[in-house]
Amino acid sequence: MGRSKGGSGAKNGRDSNPKSLGVKVYGGQSVLAGAILVKQRGTKIFPGDNVRRAGDDSLFATASGTVKFYERNNRKYAGVVPAEAAQA
Repeated sequence: MGRSKGGSGAKNGRDSNPKSLGVKVYGGQSVLAGAILVKQRGTKIFPGDNVRRAGDDSLFATASGTVKFYERNNRKYAGVVPAEAAQA
């Protein structure tokens, strides 16, 4: 006889792999152009200045500089202050 239930009892035992979502670079940290700032599902955080949204809703920097998170109109945004503007 088999040890496992044959009918409909053995339905559990599966789990999905971790997706490593969340903020990858925090406010005040410096980044290079192309660096991923946030991995997310949907737009919990919207792209701000010098930030674009990837096909999987990740946010990445389009310019090198300092990361800045801010809120406007009840929406959270991630932006990058360019390095040239920060020095001037």
